[in-house]
Amino acid sequence: MARSARAASLETRTARLKLLVRKKSYSVRISPSLRLGYRRNQTAGVWSVIVADGKGGSWMKKFALADDFEESEGRHVLDYWQAQKQARGLARGGQDGENAYNRPATVAEALLAYEKDLAARGGMTSYPKRLRKVLPPALLAKPVALLAARELSALRDDFAKGLQPASVNRQGTALMAALNHAASLDERITNSRAWKIGLKPLPDAHRARNVILDDATVRKIVAEAYRLGEAFGLLIETLATTGARISQAGRLEVADLQGDRLMMPSSAKGRTAKQYNRVPLPIPPSLAVRLKRVAEGRPEDGPLLVRPGYDRWISTALRQPFAVAAKAACCDPKVVTPNCLRHSSIVRQLINSVPIRVTAAHHDTSIRMIERTYSKHIGDHSEALVRRALLDAGVSTES
Repeated sequence: MARSARAASLETRTARLKLLVRKKSYSVRISPSLRLGYRRNQTAGVWSVIVADGKGGSWMKKFALADDFEESEGRHVLDYWQAQKQARGLARGGQDGENAYNRPATVAEALLAYEKDLAARGGMTSYPKRLRKVLPPALLAKPVALLAARELSALRDDFAKGLQPASVNRQGTALMAALNHAASLDERITNSRAWKIGLKPLPDAHRARNVILDDATVRKIVAEAYRLGEAFGLLIETLATTGARISQAGRLEVADLQGDRLMMPSSAKGRTAKQYNRVPLPIPPSLAVRLKRVAEGRPEDGPLLVRPGYDRWISTALRQPFAVAAKAACCDPKVVTPNCLRHSSIVRQLINSVPIRVTAAHHDTSIRMIERTYSKHIGDHSEALVRRALLDAGVSTES
């Protein structure tokens, strides 16, 4: 049990009511990096917890009324000693004999718990990992139960200074999901309204900004990729041919090469648990021959597309060499990215009359997502297709 800190000016209601009414809180240090604050008001004062982040900053959160004019009831109205105990529990827990399961989780703990939950359900864990790296230390150390809408709104606005609206919304959605997960496990976390308001998605974030490449440009990029190395060329040709994500192509195994088709693993995208099914995707005979040649002698459960010096390809290893290949193909590497191969594959199938349901299944996405994201590009690239179906009545206007 932690020893209570003494403060003659705050311990009793009589002493507190003698203090001057002011906006700045009176405070007492109750443990390292932790202070209990008291704001003297015209009416009942307010207890707050003030926590230093170890880097010259701190955060403060009000959590209860002081028993200045009514008796303490142990929850919403607290005396000095009760406030001191609750401040410790809210800030970090354990100082009063409580274990980690008896206190609300911090933001960092909520992200870690959400990451583990996603991993157990077969979901993507990249966003919780990324958020633990980019969020301010003071926010990571803050209990979820003490988050306020204003600070989360400021966080979202800070993200917006360096990211596109869609990226800001994705990070906000991931953080909201982690906080909702924490709240679902702890009934004491009742401030979900704070992140629903503070992390409200930015408008106009779903405007399609996809770059669609014509077939000639795609072939140039594939050729330049092969000049950088056969392993990299095979990866880029596979992505361009199938329209798969790198996370899918990286999980291809030798056994997934079956003649002139690939059994492509599904992605881990989506809100619900997904089974890792494999969908047969046709590939040109020439690509099948090249893949068969490099896979010869490998175990069936080994990676089909091998990253030299490593095991499987990952997205971060793809960016730099792809930028080199794109530039060599006379493309702007800041505009033309690996995702352009996927976007181009989807549009290529649509304007060649492949049914939208088949296109969605082939690319492991939904009809709704295709209609929302690619409708503009379908219109831009389908004029030639429509012209072939136009009726020419053959009426002559010559006299």
